[in-house]
Amino acid sequence: MMTQASLTIGEGVALISVERPEALNALNRDIVDQIDVLIDRVAEDESVRCLILHSDRNFAAGADIKAMASCDEEGAKAFCFSPTYNKLTRLSVPVIAAIEGYALGGGMELALTADIRIAGESAKMGFPEVTLGIFPGAGGTIRAPKLIGEALAKELIFTGDPIDADRALSIGLVNKVVDDDQVLETAMKMAKRIARRGPVAVRMAKDVINRGLLDNNVEKGTELEAEQWAKLFNTEDQKEGMKAFMEKRKPEFRNR
Repeated sequence: MMTQASLTIGEGVALISVERPEALNALNRDIVDQIDVLIDRVAEDESVRCLILHSDRNFAAGADIKAMASCDEEGAKAFCFSPTYNKLTRLSVPVIAAIEGYALGGGMELALTADIRIAGESAKMGFPEVTLGIFPGAGGTIRAPKLIGEALAKELIFTGDPIDADRALSIGLVNKVVDDDQVLETAMKMAKRIARRGPVAVRMAKDVINRGLLDNNVEKGTELEAEQWAKLFNTEDQKEGMKAFMEKRKPEFRNR
């Protein structure tokens, strides 16, 4: 199996990239399996405070159609990327998708697993699956409506039409649009800012937000929030963070 997904880690930030330029970084079963292994490595590395998903020039121009074309139902189930994508969403650290070029189909669904999305000004995003006689099958029909609302998600999925970065920003599909050559740099700056924050607090905040989104009961959600917030006062990071504030210096968080 040719290695086409890579992982680098430094300064508290992990970076997963796909390197398949001849296919605009389209995803296939082997690449997703490689990403799956890299996610495990990120999860096990206590130095990682934030993960960036980024591939040069094109985020991922969908899934490999040639590999899917002859699938029957069982073959399609085996090809499905959802187990790996779900593993990404379960990561305790924040995930940023840095989107250059195309993020279509399975590539857009990969971007949807992130907590934050940053796009280049010429990026193109969407779900073209219906033009192939299928629909998004790696979380697109579930995550897109939660992010941008039912009507907009249905428009993108039913038409299969791609949208540009400005439209994506206007509907909340991405957080920020920057110059094409600034996408990774912008994501890296944000990731490093996150990495300097209290890591236990950031992880717990992500968990509380995600759990709250699963249950629309605001009272239950705020009870969970208060419970988890109070637990932070048992951590060394909370003591250090507040002490540093009072001493007018930068905190030195130790992830505990």
